[in-house]
Amino acid sequence: QVQLVESGGGSVQSGGSLRLSCAASGLTDYDYAMGWFRQVLGKEREAVATIDDDGTINYADFVKGRFTISMDNAKNILYLQMNDLQPEDTALYYCAADRTGWIMSAVPARVTALGFWGQGTQVTVPS
Repeated sequence: QVQLVESGGGSVQSGGSLRLSCAASGLTDYDYAMGWFRQVLGKEREAVATIDDDGTINYADFVKGRFTISMDNAKNILYLQMNDLQPEDTALYYCAADRTGWIMSAVPARVTALGFWGQGTQVTVPS
């Protein structure tokens, strides 16, 4: 059974940092693409940063230079280091795994029938 469990969210002042973690289990039968996505209440889910199954890393334009995605393959944990957080980064952040990668600009972001979402972790940056 596949499980993706996010943690590390919270409230931080503008300019602050957070590191999100996604503990993955059950992804043993395939080389999955992994990624971080976010959704603001009332808006569509969007891609933030992804790692394709070949290791290619992709970032949304709005986080380039501020966020870093990484994967600890030994521990099966996906990370998102977020620096210089701004109020517009406030959202529910989700981890996902899928057998294909994502088009970063596609909205809403989706997973295929063979993909998985975590439950999300809230990030709040008060204005």
